[in-house]
Amino acid sequence: MTSLSAETLAADAVEPITSAGHAQLGIAVLAGIAVIVLLITKFKLHAFLALTIGSLALGAFAGAPLDKAIASFTSGLGSTVAGVGVLIALGAILGKLLADSGGADQIVDTILAKAGGRAMPWAMVLIASVIGLPLFFEVGIVLLIPVVLMVAKRGNYSLMRIGIPALAGLSVMHGLIPPHPGPLVAIDTVKADLGVTLALGVLVAIPTVIIAGPVFSRFAARWVDVPAPERMIPQRPSEDLEKRPGFGVTLATVLLPVVLMLVKALVDIVVDDAEAPVQRVFDVIGSPLIALLAAVIVGIFTLGRAAGFTKERISSTVEKSLAPIAGVLLIVGAGGGFKQTLIDSGVGQMVLDVSKDWSIPALLLAWLIAVVIRLATGSATVATISAAGLVAPLAADMSSTHAALLVLAIGAGSLFFSHVNDAGFWLVKEYFGLSVGQTVKTWSVMETIISVVAGALVLLLSLII
Repeated sequence: MTSLSAETLAADAVEPITSAGHAQLGIAVLAGIAVIVLLITKFKLHAFLALTIGSLALGAFAGAPLDKAIASFTSGLGSTVAGVGVLIALGAILGKLLADSGGADQIVDTILAKAGGRAMPWAMVLIASVIGLPLFFEVGIVLLIPVVLMVAKRGNYSLMRIGIPALAGLSVMHGLIPPHPGPLVAIDTVKADLGVTLALGVLVAIPTVIIAGPVFSRFAARWVDVPAPERMIPQRPSEDLEKRPGFGVTLATVLLPVVLMLVKALVDIVVDDAEAPVQRVFDVIGSPLIALLAAVIVGIFTLGRAAGFTKERISSTVEKSLAPIAGVLLIVGAGGGFKQTLIDSGVGQMVLDVSKDWSIPALLLAWLIAVVIRLATGSATVATISAAGLVAPLAADMSSTHAALLVLAIGAGSLFFSHVNDAGFWLVKEYFGLSVGQTVKTWSVMETIISVVAGALVLLLSLII
């Protein structure tokens, strides 16, 4: 990615902002994370405020001057938003066009018409994975839950047999595949190649989603046998439309940014000459910004105009798509600020110093760090961003494929065991009408399977490639 990284913007922070020893730094990190967890869980404070306060607490516990801790936090926040803010906005616009035009319904209905019986869980994985490509996890859940509930009710399926594959498809896309915010920030931080990460991410995602989705849903359906809650079956999002876009054109629009990024990666490998005109052209059109912008512009015509939207309706749709992501942007930015405070206080160097005597591979270390932060903060995105900042120095001497695998190891670790401090946990619990115990036995176990299987596949690929 071409955006400035947090490390570039905080170039003056080459020296740690504190001279604390390893023990004090370790305690400071635990205290900072504890503050964030406590504020989010006990005091129900918004994650943006909790991350801001937690970052300043981390600096204070590490003995850093407050002005330097503030400078680290703001530089990290600014550079993270600069790197992924526009991409998050473009992804939200594309997702909203997909939902409001009936394009998402069209994909769903077409696949459901061709699937039934034992094929249904596999169809749900496919639907969730395709729809999950341009959407945030929370948006994907809101979009897919009505479909999951209607399919379970209409086809008399176990809710978990249908729901778990859909959740697995969304979750894997969210944790491993750009252009989702977490993977994008990790790619930017460790200086990995986006195309290579995308290609390897798809390679890891396919077996992971099969095991955590259709295969695990057999057991989940036995452990928790609940009907679709009537109160949660809302109206379809596009029933007021006279027409909606076709299946082929909708699918092509959704996959356009992914195809452009993959083509850029292939051209980079085949041509391998930065000055060659063809590579320079594809470097531009395959960049995340241009790829997503192209998909949005194409989507205005293939989705919006195809559904009969007027210019005013399209403008309104775009406007409505941006309001809900303000919180996402601020949380992602604050996560970047927390990450930069970790780096500048010398935690990154501490991890390197401590881990150099361990016989743990860099990829496993990255996975473990992401797991710890995920368990502590409940946010996959915060875990990804923070872990990427901590292990970024490890990527300095890595090949492009191993740097990409480092990003995927972090992404896999960031999905480990979602529990009560994760917004997704409560979202799934409420939508499916489950108890806390039932949510742990289904959703939390599924997330852990995704994390462990993806982590193992990443380590296996590192031995082969």
